This record gives sequence, structure tokens and C-alpha cells, in this order.
Amino acid sequence: MRVSEFERAVVDEFGAAYGASVTKDVVIGALGDRTAREALAAGVDAREVWLALCAAMDVPPERRYGVGRLDPRK
Repeated sequence: MRVSEFERAVVDEFGAAYGASVTKDVVIGALGDRTAREALAAGVDAREVWLALCAAMDVPPERRYGVGRLDPRK
């Protein structure tokens, strides 16, 4: 997962305004007591950050995988 895919996934799941707040304000123990933004800035893989954020925010498993990707061109 690329950071751009992470960002799309956050907006798709939480909305733009709430998603920005979640990535900035929610401290996640699985990421070393960092926010998603701090973890990404520290070089943590975007997929790992996404899955940790999903777990922390109780996102159902069926909405955690394969998100953030653009639709393939036809």
C-alpha cells in the first residue's frame, strides 16, 4: 500500500474531515504510541499503519483489505 492509497482509504472509510482528525489525533499503541501521521513520517509501512488504525477504530475486517486503490483503467 502506498501512502496515497492509505490517504484514499482513510477518506473512503472516515470521510475527509473526520479522517484528517483520526490520523492526527488517535494515538495507536500498535504503532509505538504514535498517531498514524507520526508513524508514516517515521517510515512505518502504510499498510501496517492502515491495519493498526482500522483495529484501533473497530473497522470491520471486510472493509480493511484492498481499499485505497484506484479502479483499473479500461
